[in-house]
Amino acid sequence: MKFEIQSTDAHSKARAGSLSTDHGTIQTPIFMPVGTAGTVKGVHISELTDPIKAQIILGNTYHLYLRPGLDVIEAAGGLHQFNSWKGPILTDSGGYQVYSLAGTGRKIVEEGVKFKSHIDGSTHFFSPESVMDIQRTIGADIMMAFDECTPYPCTYEYARKSMEMTHRWLDRCINRFEATEPKYGHNQALFPIVQGSVYKDLRKISAEYIAEKGAFGNAIGGLSVGEPVEDMYEMADEVTDILPKDKPRYLMGVGTPANILEGIALGIDMFDCVMPTRNARNGMIFTTQGIINIKNEKWKSDFSVIDPAFADTVHGQYSKAYVRHLIRCEEMLGAMIASVCNLRFYLWLVGEARKEIVQGSFTSWKNRMIPQLMQRL
Repeated sequence: MKFEIQSTDAHSKARAGSLSTDHGTIQTPIFMPVGTAGTVKGVHISELTDPIKAQIILGNTYHLYLRPGLDVIEAAGGLHQFNSWKGPILTDSGGYQVYSLAGTGRKIVEEGVKFKSHIDGSTHFFSPESVMDIQRTIGADIMMAFDECTPYPCTYEYARKSMEMTHRWLDRCINRFEATEPKYGHNQALFPIVQGSVYKDLRKISAEYIAEKGAFGNAIGGLSVGEPVEDMYEMADEVTDILPKDKPRYLMGVGTPANILEGIALGIDMFDCVMPTRNARNGMIFTTQGIINIKNEKWKSDFSVIDPAFADTVHGQYSKAYVRHLIRCEEMLGAMIASVCNLRFYLWLVGEARKEIVQGSFTSWKNRMIPQLMQRL
């Protein structure tokens, strides 16, 4: 694997790069559609390529481990063969899912995490070592280290102890990763995760610890969990000043179009979030002119296309009135159309950001675009 920075912005920390994997090259900054259970919900694999223009997608260790199970994925030849996606895949380690299981009998100890399946209540245990083994079996191009995602708010002492355990878990992840080999003939990379909640000194300690590991890339976790957006930006800014400049940086679980553009300005290269597809299923559609709540009465007899900027895609194929009708009737097609629209928009957004970085006009463009993209139509 290889990462190269090709352009930088003179007025921010934004950069345009190229991340090469055995399953293809990713042009950064990039947004990664979330395919939790091996599929981006409501979207055909062919649509991810065109019209969405996805370059890399996500899978999730926790969900794939529970269902369909590692035996099925390994028998298929890995997740790429199982779901027919030919491009790069990144897998989250399951740390966030463990965080979300608080209150269900989850128990975090030094050895790992004991938890109950959300499917059938069965008991399972994840350790840093087992999470590395699971991701080897899934076959992701980029594997995430096992970490604890701290809740917001949390005390300084909790955040400190959690961060220190995440660092110890990282060392165990690295040892297991280096002691094992990929199963399907392609290279895999391991990304450590910076933690520390919203405490600047902890984020600095964590970023320095992670940077010393010399990993292929690095991630910033524990944000976008309810903290004020200003805190998220402040923590990301602190971390990107420390993480190696020649390594890709991934801000996990973020976010809105504004979050992504501000994150790019802070030196982030990779983003993921369920927002485009989750909000699509509830009738929220992102466009180049602003945000549409397609359920609103005002669209009932509006036969204009969803976004004329994408006339050659589903944005230009269906009217607002028709998509509103489908969503209101809870027809599956409505959610599918809205999901494709939103993902195409997100990939367009990071693609435009890249162009602006290369042209040297990113900061002024960002400042114009954010108010436009976030207005409610």
